[in-house]
Amino acid sequence: MNFSRKELIETDATMNQMRNAIYILTRLMEKNGISDSKDHLRRMGQNIAKTYINYWQPTNIVTINNIKDVITTIYQKVMNSVVSLEINELEREIRVQDYKCALCKYQYTDIEIAGCEILLGLISEFISLISKESSDPSSITLEPYKVNESRAYGNKSCIQIFKYKIGKEG
Repeated sequence: MNFSRKELIETDATMNQMRNAIYILTRLMEKNGISDSKDHLRRMGQNIAKTYINYWQPTNIVTINNIKDVITTIYQKVMNSVVSLEINELEREIRVQDYKCALCKYQYTDIEIAGCEILLGLISEFISLISKESSDPSSITLEPYKVNESRAYGNKSCIQIFKYKIGKEG
């Protein structure tokens, strides 16, 4: 049975295979001496966003006024996850907390990277692609910053942190 990408996006699928693939890939990279696996996972997320946005996007503009709703919607639609967000305007950071991160369900003793590194790339790229198409001067772009906590590290939740810029900020 063959499905188009648009048909696949409309289905509900489990994350087991994706999660397993991430950790198999991470082990393979480690075995082959690839030391920047975090960057590889983030680029993987960025590539997923570049494809996904061709078939679905939550809005046509992302600003500080709707960023929480947009990010929450992306996590819900793409990861089937409910998250809480905090915005630190002083540090220009967005903190996303996920108690049921599908990519970090288990703690692996032989791996020192969180599967949700992919989400740092995916979410930041998704938001930045929407904003790139927007002519609104108050649109936001995101940069992946860090996975602060992860269920893969034994924490109770995953916390991803993004840096943001408004408009043409330097």
